[in-house]
Amino acid sequence: MSEQVHDHALFEAELSGSVLNLHLLGRIVRWLHPYRLSLVVSAVLILVASCCAVVMEVVISRVLVDYIIVGETDSLMPDLGMIELTRWLELQLDLQPIFATGLIFFVLMIVFTITGHAHRLMLVDAIVNALRDLRQDLFAHMETRPSSFYDKVPVGRIMTRVTNDIEALYEMLRGMGSLIGEFVPFFVALTIMLYASVELTLILLLLVPVVGLATFFFRRATRDVFRLVRNSVAALNQNLQENLSGMQVVQLSQREQHNFEIYTDINKENRRYEYRSINLSTVYGAFNDSLAAIGLGIIIWYGAGEVVQEEMSLGGVILFTRFMNMLFTPVVLLGEQLNVLFRAMASGERIFQALDWDEQIHEPENPVELPKRLAGKVEFRDVNFGYSKQTPILKNVSVIIEPGEKLAIVGPTGSGKSTMIRLLGRFYDFERGMIFLDDIDLNDLRSVDVRSRIGVVLQDFHIFSGTIFDNIALGNPDISRERTIEAAKTVNAHGFIIKLPLGYDTPLVERGSNLSQGQRQLLAFARVLAADPEILILDEATASIDTETELLIQDGLHKLMLGRTSILIAHRLQTVQEADKILVLHHGEVKEFGNHEELLAQKGLYYTLHELQFQDLNLE
Repeated sequence: MSEQVHDHALFEAELSGSVLNLHLLGRIVRWLHPYRLSLVVSAVLILVASCCAVVMEVVISRVLVDYIIVGETDSLMPDLGMIELTRWLELQLDLQPIFATGLIFFVLMIVFTITGHAHRLMLVDAIVNALRDLRQDLFAHMETRPSSFYDKVPVGRIMTRVTNDIEALYEMLRGMGSLIGEFVPFFVALTIMLYASVELTLILLLLVPVVGLATFFFRRATRDVFRLVRNSVAALNQNLQENLSGMQVVQLSQREQHNFEIYTDINKENRRYEYRSINLSTVYGAFNDSLAAIGLGIIIWYGAGEVVQEEMSLGGVILFTRFMNMLFTPVVLLGEQLNVLFRAMASGERIFQALDWDEQIHEPENPVELPKRLAGKVEFRDVNFGYSKQTPILKNVSVIIEPGEKLAIVGPTGSGKSTMIRLLGRFYDFERGMIFLDDIDLNDLRSVDVRSRIGVVLQDFHIFSGTIFDNIALGNPDISRERTIEAAKTVNAHGFIIKLPLGYDTPLVERGSNLSQGQRQLLAFARVLAADPEILILDEATASIDTETELLIQDGLHKLMLGRTSILIAHRLQTVQEADKILVLHHGEVKEFGNHEELLAQKGLYYTLHELQFQDLNLE
């Protein structure tokens, strides 16, 4: 089997990103596509709201100022029919001009408010649903990455992609939706301004390239800063996850102050980058505000002369000042949005890098279907394996475990015991013709089929959020409550479970810390027994259990192993003695093989380990 090489350093590499990656945006649109109706409705609503915003400015300047206050109706600035509408309302409802104008403005404001709010709701609804789907797809994809991937990539990096980077996309998409709403009145206002005064409009438009240049230099200045901010946040998450997950070790070794100092250094680095980005943003914002003030001054200076020469009405000048805000606001917001856009582009690259990471366990094109019940024969045939080619772990390991037989694997730490178990569970790829299940090459079987026939009890039993019942059944619809209780009774876990406040419905806190280590191990046995696998693997399953608890589970273990092929990795004398055969590994090689009495008689490595055990020296 050819092994595809993956450079895991690329997964942790600092991504430069780009301000506008059209290919990346196109991929994001794929998740928005199912919610396109909401986006279309949102676009229509923002169009209506934007038109209302423009008309409201016309009502204030042309109707209120020119028609009512000044008494002038002729002007180059169009009134969009609002003066005529005001006169019609005066006649139809017998209203004073000021009240008719107020009624029009009130109706426009109501429509503007309702459509604007509905636009935001529809936009956010589409974005939130799309990113929910993206987050689920990313989670599902990362669940299928093999153990070799998580051996090399820190979990904190994955967490950043699923949490912070998705949130960055949300901010970008929401900002872009709002920005589109700002550009509708921009073009309407620009059209009206050109119609009223081409000269003044062109003078104001000269400021737009200045804003564009400022934005260009701002982007160049902040490009590296925002990348450093994202990477420092990822480092913070990784450090926090490592410390919180190992809090007991931290407190036992009195590393609180040391870890706090390390976290403080990373946090200070993040703060330094954040301050740098804030300072750049502040300078950029102040510059844009200055341009807006300059534009207002130009309108007042130019418009005053036009009013004096009676070429422009007072309301027209006021409308120009109001429209200037509509002209510059989208440009300013676009510059501000570049901050979010750049962060999101880098986050998008991280997300799609993870989604595109194709490292996975080899699955056969034409898998062999396993029978309903396996006999349970396991064979390791000249197994050679290493997690890296430079460091072999197993060297020519061969052993046959007959159906229903119990094999114990012993040896010093690092001899390859757990590696054999991981290979049998198809957590790593290996060459064909090395491991067989009922004489079927494991490479001809789907990994999910292999794992459904193997029950593994590890020394560190993983607790999921949920109840006792949830942690035994693991969501398997074939495992009923009755079957769960029966399994718990068999391994003697039922006794302590029914003494809990809610019995099998007792919720377990994080990592099951409201149970003792022995109780968690009993749940592990119940979990495996409820699944009823043909092959049982005990990987140091009783190493952390006290003598009294071990006596409780011995009877359960006998029932659990009855009729099943069992592989035991253990150092406890009683467990090893009961095995039909014992495999002794040393530096990845088979040193001895036989039963307990035969190996003791050889006075080799097993004999040495056996004698050391009586001295309470735990070599495992």
